[in-house]
Amino acid sequence: MIGTLNALVDLVDADSGQEIDVAAFARAHGTTEYHLRRMFSALAGMPLTEYVRRRRMTLAGAELAAGAPSLLDVAVRHGYGSTEAFARAFRAVHGIGPADARRHGGPLRTQPTLRFRLSVEGSTPMDVTITHRPAFALVGHAAEVPLIHVGVNPHIQAHIAAIPPEEHARLKALGNEEPAGILAVTADIDPDAPEGTPLTYLHGVAVRDDTAVPDELDTLRVAEGTWAVFGASGPFPETLQNLWAATATEWFPSNPWRLRPGPSIVRYREFTGDTASCELWLPVEQS
Repeated sequence: MIGTLNALVDLVDADSGQEIDVAAFARAHGTTEYHLRRMFSALAGMPLTEYVRRRRMTLAGAELAAGAPSLLDVAVRHGYGSTEAFARAFRAVHGIGPADARRHGGPLRTQPTLRFRLSVEGSTPMDVTITHRPAFALVGHAAEVPLIHVGVNPHIQAHIAAIPPEEHARLKALGNEEPAGILAVTADIDPDAPEGTPLTYLHGVAVRDDTAVPDELDTLRVAEGTWAVFGASGPFPETLQNLWAATATEWFPSNPWRLRPGPSIVRYREFTGDTASCELWLPVEQS
């Protein structure tokens, strides 16, 4: 996967004016577009689409600062069909228009070429279990919230706080499938999603696929498949967020598994003050 990501980075610079067929690239390297985009985003700290935009605008900015005579030629060379669309993208990255960059030479914001390397230090110990589960359902109370990578998500906190205590007891009684207990579920998120992108958060439980579910509860159907279950304990939410990052930087690159589409599930085994013992369930398939 590390070699594949570096080959993708090389392709971005080699074909700066062409639309990259990420799905075909992934197939040629024995993986899936979904897994490739998720791993790129987790390791690079930005979605692939954002990196492509920044690199193309970096190269375009260098051309303009050197005095390129035609804005349209530069726009087309970097994949834009009009100077208007090019100018919008250029300004979003650099904070100035392309004509200003050509006239004054900057200031320009540079996106260096990424280079991925595998750390073999194993800095984050992980207890991992691979389990195959039949189809099941996740039921509870769902809300649309923005994606936040670091720290507590206040929108999720507000959603949970609005659920009456007696409803938590009802949900626990309804749950009859693994993972057991009250669950924090994130779904409907694009693998290339930047921070702030809407996602579905569900506070609920897992039930067998044939369980009768009250009409007022939201339901997410989950297909049969394999899951990697990561256990961790420590300060919340830092431990969980660090664990998520470590799956991308350490576990997936060194194990024969890849992510498949599906929800991410967090099961809290114990919650004491600011410390949590939890499990992160990620849908996987053999790579």
